[in-house]
Amino acid sequence: MFWLILALNTALFTAFGDAFSKYFLRPFGTPSMVLARILGPTIIFLPLLFLYDWPTLSTDFWKTIAILYPLETVAIICYMEAIRISPLSLTVPYLAFTPAFIIVTGYLILGEKLTFTGIAGIFFIIAGSYCLNLSSIHKGISYPFKAMLKEKGSILMLLVAFIYAVTSVLLKVGIKQSETFFFALFYYTFLGLFVSAVIFGWQGKKPWQPFIEAPKGAMLVSLAQAVAVFSHIWAVSLAPVAYMIAIKRLSVLFGVIIGGLIFKEQAFKERLFGASLMVAGVFLIAWAGH
Repeated sequence: MFWLILALNTALFTAFGDAFSKYFLRPFGTPSMVLARILGPTIIFLPLLFLYDWPTLSTDFWKTIAILYPLETVAIICYMEAIRISPLSLTVPYLAFTPAFIIVTGYLILGEKLTFTGIAGIFFIIAGSYCLNLSSIHKGISYPFKAMLKEKGSILMLLVAFIYAVTSVLLKVGIKQSETFFFALFYYTFLGLFVSAVIFGWQGKKPWQPFIEAPKGAMLVSLAQAVAVFSHIWAVSLAPVAYMIAIKRLSVLFGVIIGGLIFKEQAFKERLFGASLMVAGVFLIAWAGH
């Protein structure tokens, strides 16, 4: 059950990374938050990668990477912008929609069968998202959904969840074209370099500002993300991916708890209840997939 500890570690440090980013780096802007978040794994994995025995990499592998990296870049920018401008409790829970999007697209595009458990999981996720804004129900029974659409950070995180649904499929393709542990090291190492190049091309040297003016915060963000990614890679090598990802999504709950306790975000109980329903939905979908 060591994989379970690693998966929980992934969830916890992902939530820490979100909190550190919001607490320390929000004043510096989204590009700086992205840079601190993405460089941690790169710095740690780069020396390990060059000690690893590389498999033969086909042209198809590089094509997969060429599709993945731009998608991941858009996702991480939207992710950081979402938690910068909106409460954690109204952003991170929407990551639970990723497995729901995977099931629906699998049904629509690939003709995969929908199981009762999978449908129940989707229902729990949607019901949970409704409960995140339950206090606004006095304005109308549909208003909790309307409130979600009015929160820019929620919309951005829904977009991130959809992108992750696409990249999760492409990641499986990339792993099949190489080797699991190598792919993880390679992917996160060069993803950091790719995203950094995009950020520098977009913003120049300005995103380096927090590394000079708030080095503690920048280092905590980088370290938290590095620990989360390393734990993720190790856990995936030991356990079924569906189960590991389900445990990882506990970061949603941890994020809401941190939002309530540290950032004093409003409607803590209803958002925690909603997030709990959404995580329960993720577990049901993981069970259905198994």
